[in-house]
Amino acid sequence: MPLKRLSVVVTRRLPDPVETRLKELFNVELRDEDTPLSREELVGAMKRADVLVPTITDTIDGAMIGQAGDKLKLIANYGAGVDHIDVQSARQRGVLVSNTPGVVTEDTADMTLALMLAVTRRIPQGLAEMQAGEWHGWSPMAHLGSRIGGKRLGILGMGRIGQAVARRAQAFGMQIHYHNRKRLRLEVEEPLEATYWESLDQMVARMDVISVNCPHTPSTFHLLNARRLKLMKPTAVIVNTSRGEVIDENALTRALRASELAGAGLDVYERGYDINPRLRELPNVVLLPHMGSATLEGRIEMGEKVILNVKTFADGHRPPDQVLPGML
Repeated sequence: MPLKRLSVVVTRRLPDPVETRLKELFNVELRDEDTPLSREELVGAMKRADVLVPTITDTIDGAMIGQAGDKLKLIANYGAGVDHIDVQSARQRGVLVSNTPGVVTEDTADMTLALMLAVTRRIPQGLAEMQAGEWHGWSPMAHLGSRIGGKRLGILGMGRIGQAVARRAQAFGMQIHYHNRKRLRLEVEEPLEATYWESLDQMVARMDVISVNCPHTPSTFHLLNARRLKLMKPTAVIVNTSRGEVIDENALTRALRASELAGAGLDVYERGYDINPRLRELPNVVLLPHMGSATLEGRIEMGEKVILNVKTFADGHRPPDQVLPGML
């Protein structure tokens, strides 16, 4: 007798190849609308699913997991970050959590360099001028930015993405510096010609560009606070493609408005899509709508990881990308 197929509920629209494969393997409930579920809808989904496939837009706290009942056995997150899921509460209720690590590394690193160049070379200002039909010819003093070659790049968080950023920046001739919970092994550090700083304060005070590439945890919340931002050089630039909560957004806005920093390139924000309106007004800031990992190839690979985790669980084994409390 064939085994009963798992009931899988997906909270957002996914690429067609991913949805097609899910339908082939499981009793899957897909979304027609690409909008976030409400809290009540999420709880309802957890009650009727063996496996929930949420995304970063789905906040799943302990109270919600407590209402899920006994049917839910796996939360197979579509994405690497799981700070929107109470992993500890899930574990206590016997619900496994998995994620999709490593898939977005190269895409996010590409976007980090793109933001870095956009801010330092004033690309948005040039684009706006061209689109408005206001360019009247070349001038030796127009659109002056700054080169990144030879500049000091300080990477905050030297995991997969941080190292991918370092490799790209090295090709641009930047000097690589980093702060991390632990120093990298020499065989990783030496090819990048990277300098480790145990003191974050000392590093940020000496860098030309800071790239935020660490996860959001209680210990990284507002790691770049008002005090640390004041340590930075007024010619320095910040790029964040990781998590918005790592930077005190109000303090960053004040520093940029006061010309205490030269610019910022942001793809993530402290309060999701509720962005400080004063940031939108600043000409030295480039804002993107959380699109650092937005490639079709990456989205399909994320879905393939979700499917592998769910299929492995369905076969009676531990999901290869299971997340445990304190892992991230």
